[in-house]
Amino acid sequence: MPSSLNKPPTAPTVPLPLLCPSPPQLSGISFQQPVRRILTPADLALFQSSQTYILITSFINDLNNSVLNLPLSHPATQPVIVDQLISVLDAVDAIADRHPAEEAGGSRFGNAAFRGFYDEVGEKFEGLHEGILEGLEGEGVKEGAMGEIKAYFTEAFGNRTRIDYGSGHELNYLIYLLCLHQLSLLEPSTYASLVLHLFTRYLTLMRKIQTTYYLEPAGSHGVWGLDDYQFLPFLFGSSQLYSHPYLRPKCIHDDEILEQFSKDYIYLSCISFINSIKVTAGLRWHSPMLDDISNARNWAKINSGMMTMYEKEVLGKLPIMQHFLFGGLVSAVEGIGGGDGEEEGEGEREVVDREGMTHVHSSWGECCGIKVPAAIGARRAGEQASLRKVPRIPFD
Repeated sequence: MPSSLNKPPTAPTVPLPLLCPSPPQLSGISFQQPVRRILTPADLALFQSSQTYILITSFINDLNNSVLNLPLSHPATQPVIVDQLISVLDAVDAIADRHPAEEAGGSRFGNAAFRGFYDEVGEKFEGLHEGILEGLEGEGVKEGAMGEIKAYFTEAFGNRTRIDYGSGHELNYLIYLLCLHQLSLLEPSTYASLVLHLFTRYLTLMRKIQTTYYLEPAGSHGVWGLDDYQFLPFLFGSSQLYSHPYLRPKCIHDDEILEQFSKDYIYLSCISFINSIKVTAGLRWHSPMLDDISNARNWAKINSGMMTMYEKEVLGKLPIMQHFLFGGLVSAVEGIGGGDGEEEGEGEREVVDREGMTHVHSSWGECCGIKVPAAIGARRAGEQASLRKVPRIPFD
């Protein structure tokens, strides 16, 4: 086992205080169809100083704190609402089975069969959530809530037009859960189960969707990015390992440890999945950021750094947040989206994407304007190319 002179930090002896504000009264919510509102750097700055930003980051921090030092095998209580939400993902999994990938001649880009899957998810949404929202009382509350959360849920599996997926789509699933919190359907007592059971089910489903349809990485920075698709698993996963007595950050380089512990720790599971897809050279070469992070003193440093990085690289990036949706449950601050759209940051320019939407395009390629082939597709193509046809035996 890798050893370290750095002792793991001591875990808090009392539960950490909740940061997320209490849900609003249902009667005070003005439901509306979620729309994009962040158009310029000024809009992004308004968002970052708003109560909605505090709501989102507080919810993430509460989920993060809820799984401190808890492995996936921890006997956390699984509330009925979590069982229902897992059943919804099971149904989405079955929808994916009904839409197998189309033959694309070895293409490593997004498979068009994803659009059929996406459409059926939208068609089945109300039926899948009828039982979850049936307890909401008040005129128009259930209908209004259904319309709002549908927008986040359908976009949580990728973009229909671009056939891509990234941290912005992952954020949509988080906001879907935040909306349920705003509707008073998710109590703080469910948080640990949301991460250990529900979010891991979502992660497993997304890996299936990514590998089935070759979803293009939305906003990939190539080898210098944290991961082609996900971010939050590394945050929650480092919280799980916060005070682990002998698993240090460098353990991600030990194949035996990954094999033994990836079923219990989300972070290690992600490393194993990346290694299974990007088999060339090693973690140091195909994922240098993860390799660098493994030099951290302990998991506490990684966990706090991941949250800082999430705020900067996801919630603080215009090419990502310009696609963020605001409604009545997660509302926009007054004045946001009212600019003329002329203000641009360094290295950014306004273009029209493949959906016909005007957006800010970054020279880093971290938005929807650049098609990036899926590493999964490259791996499959390489495997097929390496298959050797067995020659006929001359005596046949």
